[in-house]
Amino acid sequence: MPLQNRMLPSGKIVSQSWRGTFMGNRGGRIHDPETQTLLKRRSASRRWICCVLDFKNRQRKVMGEGYTELFFMDEVSALAAGHRPCFECRRKDAVEFQTKWQEAFSLNEKPGADLMDRHLHAERTGKRQSICSADISTLPNGAMILCDSAAYAIKDGSPLKWSSEGYSTAPIPSPDVEILTPPAILSVLSQGYRPVFHASANGEAH
Repeated sequence: MPLQNRMLPSGKIVSQSWRGTFMGNRGGRIHDPETQTLLKRRSASRRWICCVLDFKNRQRKVMGEGYTELFFMDEVSALAAGHRPCFECRRKDAVEFQTKWQEAFSLNEKPGADLMDRHLHAERTGKRQSICSADISTLPNGAMILCDSAAYAIKDGSPLKWSSEGYSTAPIPSPDVEILTPPAILSVLSQGYRPVFHASANGEAH
């Protein structure tokens, strides 16, 4: 049976067999290494990050004694779930994200990881924003929405339906839409941060 370590854009952690293109964690270990099953808590700290799959040839036992490895279909999905780029394995992207955050909030200096993590944690535990489907074209590239239990990513003003295998074109079935991506990350995307989409978003094979 697959381990429960695949992340949906909603932030839910599920047991599925698909392979993600990014890895991350929620600030530490949230599983029992003996049984390789999740504990009741769904985060170890506020430090929710999104990492690359391969860094300096490091080898890990998944769901071992260390932190709980979580896998995302792409970075767009990770951002929707409230994770930000890792400053160790994705330094360039993390600094770009940090710079766009500074611009979005008109700060005098770049925000530290703790400041961003505290802000994001409050948003992750708050109520989601709602929007009319007619207005989704106003959302920035990389924003994700939820409609009738299905997730969609916005790319060039149009929705792409999310699945664990990739994206496909599909109409929004209802005018009632929730925004999955936390408001602060939406602001960062609006400033021009360019998250990595799954190859299928560009019409490439899944």
